[in-house]
Amino acid sequence: MRSNRIHNLLFVSLLASAATFASAPASAQSPYDGLWQVTVVTKTGNCDAQTTSTVNVTDGKISGGPVSGSVGSGGLVRVSINGAYANGQLNGNSGSGKWNGASAGVACSGRWEASRQ
Repeated sequence: MRSNRIHNLLFVSLLASAATFASAPASAQSPYDGLWQVTVVTKTGNCDAQTTSTVNVTDGKISGGPVSGSVGSGGLVRVSINGAYANGQLNGNSGSGKWNGASAGVACSGRWEASRQ
């Protein structure tokens, strides 16, 4: 059950990362501000097989709950949440990367993909 929670939190983190750039005020200069749909897929471990959600990116900052991370001006995504980590790259209207974490000593990992809404 904790594996699913980590997977869901990681998913939310990735979404928040992508979204941080998608909905910034007009004064923000980030090319990634706005709404992003993020799909997280587990390749190893017993986390949820796949989760999809929409997030908002604002001025490169990830916000919401226990999520911390950023999306750089070049699209580099870095996220951490409760011991799980994700990284990857946004480019234009899409992006992808990898994530990993552990629950009760059992590793979970996989890939994520994002598309601008």
